[in-house]
Amino acid sequence: MTIRILAAGDHFVRSDLLVDALRQVVPGDADIRELTLPWPVVPFGRVGEVDEASDVEEELIEALRGVEICVTQMAPLTRRVLAACPDLKLFCVSRGGPVNANLQAATEAGVTVTFAPGRNAVATAEHTVAMLLAATRRIPQTNADLARGVWRGDYYMYDHVGPELEGGTVGLVGYGAIGSRVARMLEGFGAEVLVYDPYVTGVPGQVELEELLRRSRFVSLHARVTPETTGMIDAKRIALMPAGSVLVNCARGALLDYDALCDALDSGHLFGAAVDVFPTEPIPEGSRLLTTPNLVMTPHLAGASKETAAKAARIVAEDVARYLRGEPVAHHANPALAAS
Repeated sequence: MTIRILAAGDHFVRSDLLVDALRQVVPGDADIRELTLPWPVVPFGRVGEVDEASDVEEELIEALRGVEICVTQMAPLTRRVLAACPDLKLFCVSRGGPVNANLQAATEAGVTVTFAPGRNAVATAEHTVAMLLAATRRIPQTNADLARGVWRGDYYMYDHVGPELEGGTVGLVGYGAIGSRVARMLEGFGAEVLVYDPYVTGVPGQVELEELLRRSRFVSLHARVTPETTGMIDAKRIALMPAGSVLVNCARGALLDYDALCDALDSGHLFGAAVDVFPTEPIPEGSRLLTTPNLVMTPHLAGASKETAAKAARIVAEDVARYLRGEPVAHHANPALAAS
């Protein structure tokens, strides 16, 4: 029987990348169909009961008719989609976490969900270090001034210049695939690295969160969002950081209290901050973030690189190959299904 696969790509992890990766590992007679989703031209959002998905339930249901395997980045795996697509057995999400898939409903429907851990670790780590340097050396602000024809000599005043990474202390909140890479990069700058991560042991420089904040001139967030980590960096914890510190968040907006961040920048307690993620995306009109000084922002693209897209396609294709060989998939998101 011919295997039917849907490659539901978008304008980052493109359908042709998914198809090329699949063609390397699936039988030559496999029927691979393509669907292009609108992200990132159209922002993701909540679709049905899932988050961070493209609002394409109707198109997806139509494209999944008779399809056993779907590989995607942003397609919504909702109860409605599952109910309308009884042939679906494997749903591969080419992201670090399958937030656009209803795992409970998928398990109930007998659909295996996989994901692509580590796909953007290098890109996000590099972007984090770039953001840290940009905020510390005022690169966006000085560039904007020069682009307007303004030469600001006051940036060279002692009270306006930032600290160096060499000899400084950087605190990393989270030490997974991204945080550990950031640590290696920063050690190359000659920085002392402290780590807070309750899920790892034996890491040099590992301390409790409050000690990390008190000792670190630079703090970068790399934790996953859980009930325990939501809002973990709040006004009280920002106040623990030394005056003149720099805070970076290229992880998830939910980790940080953004009003407290703006307050700390307005007061001058923080020298600067750099964020790639936000509590609401896109940033709402009139948000304080748009007028707060010494804040560097990028639109949730820390993990964006050509290599990330290619890795994402390759990781999900490899799990498709395992599934077709009758082997356990490597990155099972609903392990209760595998155990049943």
